[in-house]
Amino acid sequence: MRFALVGQPNCGKSTLFNQVAGYKAETGNFAGTTVAFKETKVRVLGDVVELVDLPGTYSLLGTNPAERVVLDYLIVKRMDAIINVIDATHLMQGLLLTLELMELGRPIVLAINMMDEATRLGLTIDGKKLEKLLGIPVLPMIATRGQGVRETFRRAWHHAKEKKIPDAQKYGKEIQQAIADLKNHLERGSFPVSRRTIAIKLLEGDPKITNLVTKKMPEMADVIHGHLDGLCHRSSRQAVWMIASERQKKARALAKKVSKQGERQLSIRDRLDDVLLHPVLGYIFLIMVLAAFFSMVYGIGNWLEGPLLEFFDTFTELILGLIQSQGLLPQLAAGIIQGIAGGLAIVLPYLVPFLIGLGFLEDIGYLTRIAFLTDALMHRIGLHGKAIVPFILGYGCTVPAIMSTRIMEDERDRFLSAALVAMVPCAARLSVIFGLVSFYIGPWAALGIYAANVLVIAIVGKILTHFMPEDSPGLILEMPVYRLPTLRTVTAKAWFRVREFIVEAWPLLILGSVILAVLNYYSITPYLDKVFRPFTWLLGLPSEVGTPLIFGVFRKELSLVMLAQALGTTNYGAVLTPEQMISYTIFVVFYIPCISTMIIIKNELGVKQMWFITGLTLIVAVIAALFARLIFFLI
Repeated sequence: MRFALVGQPNCGKSTLFNQVAGYKAETGNFAGTTVAFKETKVRVLGDVVELVDLPGTYSLLGTNPAERVVLDYLIVKRMDAIINVIDATHLMQGLLLTLELMELGRPIVLAINMMDEATRLGLTIDGKKLEKLLGIPVLPMIATRGQGVRETFRRAWHHAKEKKIPDAQKYGKEIQQAIADLKNHLERGSFPVSRRTIAIKLLEGDPKITNLVTKKMPEMADVIHGHLDGLCHRSSRQAVWMIASERQKKARALAKKVSKQGERQLSIRDRLDDVLLHPVLGYIFLIMVLAAFFSMVYGIGNWLEGPLLEFFDTFTELILGLIQSQGLLPQLAAGIIQGIAGGLAIVLPYLVPFLIGLGFLEDIGYLTRIAFLTDALMHRIGLHGKAIVPFILGYGCTVPAIMSTRIMEDERDRFLSAALVAMVPCAARLSVIFGLVSFYIGPWAALGIYAANVLVIAIVGKILTHFMPEDSPGLILEMPVYRLPTLRTVTAKAWFRVREFIVEAWPLLILGSVILAVLNYYSITPYLDKVFRPFTWLLGLPSEVGTPLIFGVFRKELSLVMLAQALGTTNYGAVLTPEQMISYTIFVVFYIPCISTMIIIKNELGVKQMWFITGLTLIVAVIAALFARLIFFLI
């Protein structure tokens, strides 16, 4: 069996998925796109069910990549049941999507989530009445508490076994006649979904479905155009808007029949946005939140890093003493230990609290407020307001951040966003900023690098948009309600991201350390250092840091972990001055994206744009690091 979770953004669909998946999921992409969905397997009434969490979407019109992925997945893949999750506090908008999903001719269950929020707002919803009106199971749910989850999957399982298909929706006379006529013409073809579904998508002008039909049945082109022209002529509106208008009227009528607005229970949460989104106080609070966030990350990381490094130094000496050899073996042993130490003592002490804090801000609903507050900054540098989404994702990982630029329809906005997001300090660069600057100089120096990073990105963005001028439209955001996340959800989400480092990055750190040990043993590193010597000389850095910078292109953590081997000590304060630490860190923050990011940029934008962004980041890195050296000189 295969179930699909479908719902609008911020409806709690992902929370439901994580409740049943336990954060054990695989991320995938539908053919021809990089918009991601998550898949897992769960056991329902003795059966193993494949569960997919599709991207959040408001409709199935396919007008943006997320909508396209959801529609294509539901049409092409065999789906035994659809679990449609909607937000109880936005019932009409959710039902609009429900009516579209019912047109696909697949068993469907409607889960009305966030019922606790609806109660708080004085909203009562008659689920039984809605179930009778729609003809599909309707279940109340509070996904964050696990309430209603088991019953939802149980009903979906029974519905899938019985293959209960919802009744066809009724439209106005003209639309109904057009659907029936197209359906009759489609009798001779074979399609992945019902002919009625195909007929509706043809009337909505879906380019992919239209292309599919006209390739199989070329004679259908004239029939389709005839109906579209006829409907447009009679109503002075396109068929897609006629269908959408009728669905909207029905969704509004359904919401009105089954919901009742009572007295709202006002609480402090209802007053928070008066402060947090205030044009002055909002930014003051934002600075306070970010300062507290970075102080927390520094405090925990600094508390753990020192003792762990001392332990591994002692452990290395012990192992080398036991080996008692001068050949390659002790070099390899030291390389393995330093690779393990790099992940455990330098990266994880900062990465774990960073991801826990980021997950808390995300789940509590504040990240969306940050997007709202920084929207003005996006426009000042000439970017679309939506660009803030990949910027926020970039602080976690640049790869999904570049992928998310697809939410912007204009190619210019996508290119500019990708170019600037490539310079956002991801979690991998976090280890360099905190493990080097914060640990040896102080947390405010690390925070200053983040502030300088924002300033440099703004300046570069302003310069780029000067040569590519265009007015960017504003940003429309749906503010999620403030919710106090549970410790389980925050830590589980952090573990899901930390696991990626442990499985994917940490082995590379150990392998990189071993390779560097071999290169050192055979005296090859001096030749690699010469490759980067023009940059290290310009930045006033020891020539030995060239090799870590080269390996840092593969994984940014390597530029710090391998620095210890290159310099012969984990006590960077003994071999580098504060000026050199700042210069090195700023250079690492901006220079050449990692290999994974470069591949994604190539896939998204093309080879030419990839090399342009690579060259741009290298130039910006050199200028920013030189400027930092100049400030030290003037001080």
